[in-house]
Amino acid sequence: MAPPATPGHPGVPFPGHHGPETFPSGHPVPGSGQPGVAYPRFPSPDAAGHPSFSAPAAAEHPGSVTSGPTERGGPGFTFSEGSGSSGPGTPGAARAATFFPIVDLDTGGVIAVEATAEVPSIRISGDVSGPVAGIYAAAREEALLPLLLAVPSDAVVQGSGALAPLHEAMRATSRRPREVILVITGDVAATDRRALLTGLDGLRTIGYLVAIGGLGTSHVPLDLIADAAPYALVLSPELMERVPRDARRNAVGEAVAHMAKSLGVHVLAPQVREEAQLTTLRGWGVRLAQGPLLAPLDWRPSHGRVHVPLPVPAEPESPLIDLGPRVQEFLLPAVTLDMNATAEDVVEAFGTEPSITSVILVDEYQRPRASIERSRFLLSIAGPYGHALHAKKPAHRLADPPRVVPKTTPAIAAMQVAGKDDARVYDDLVVTDEVGRCMGVVHVGDLIRHVARLNPMTR
Repeated sequence: MAPPATPGHPGVPFPGHHGPETFPSGHPVPGSGQPGVAYPRFPSPDAAGHPSFSAPAAAEHPGSVTSGPTERGGPGFTFSEGSGSSGPGTPGAARAATFFPIVDLDTGGVIAVEATAEVPSIRISGDVSGPVAGIYAAAREEALLPLLLAVPSDAVVQGSGALAPLHEAMRATSRRPREVILVITGDVAATDRRALLTGLDGLRTIGYLVAIGGLGTSHVPLDLIADAAPYALVLSPELMERVPRDARRNAVGEAVAHMAKSLGVHVLAPQVREEAQLTTLRGWGVRLAQGPLLAPLDWRPSHGRVHVPLPVPAEPESPLIDLGPRVQEFLLPAVTLDMNATAEDVVEAFGTEPSITSVILVDEYQRPRASIERSRFLLSIAGPYGHALHAKKPAHRLADPPRVVPKTTPAIAAMQVAGKDDARVYDDLVVTDEVGRCMGVVHVGDLIRHVARLNPMTR
């Protein structure tokens, strides 16, 4: 089992908190070209009932946020605990906060934190006081990892006005949207479909990552999931309660996991309480989970460590076989371009540096979708009418499927992947992190040289 991780564990699958333009693993965040994020501003009525952009004074709300220097001497914000008498959506409305670490089952690392807070029970359609209280609670705990927040689908359907308190809480706590995954929960009526998709597009434009929650029990049409193009799917807690004892529920959960894999999105399993559930999830290929089995109910972001039971090995591994170091040790920076890049863009990329052997085409989440090998590509361009035929057209027409290896793959196993296609033996291998994002490339020649030094017969 990999050693438990503390906040800041490398390989966080969600856009993180370590810099304005990179993931914690050091790779660019999609859409992070701008150093800052412009939050939408929403007018609030003044005493006369007219719209006004002046915010209420902090002293008017117990538990409010006050701008100014922090105790560390730098600009920041401070919190007052408040009496709990504030209205919904203010920090004072939170009675108690609970934090659930989102754990990578393969590495044992905490890659995000789900923040929930108790708020006064007010049944209002589209109320976002819960996630707002969670944001302030995370700020009080100085939680640096990405946040997971549950947002009712009604709030997204109602538009920017219903989500204004959420954006304001983000601004007040200085948390960037790309550090937050919004889990859309609740049933979706057929009449709300267009409004929901429009709202999700707006949230993504701001920078949020969007997940769909309640899979397995909520009324969410499957084609709506495909159209929404979420970053992740969250299984229903009610479904997880009956896994693995109920074979029918197992079939539902496995179907969701298979669909997510086909769509290229991640799956999160909540409320994992038993090792049998964990074993079932691993069998489905689910890597993200949270629940009492992994961390106690009083867990806090400052605790960091979690408990991940080791999987039962299918067969014992021979301790005498040396598979060599992991490919991460041979990692080289990858030249990446968007999937919409033209062949002319690739020619320009190859022209900047003669040592570049490949260009990797990635999607909006930095996941490799195609690989362009230098020699074959330039031969196609340099051939008769090659430039005229290909220069202005998408480069992926001349690309090959990427040969992907996880960063934990041993060198010998990576060489086996390289040898599967005789025509592409020396093509670069694309190294990915826990959630399939491109970390870099590995030259097959480097692997061969290192393995040759390990073998005493070649010395």
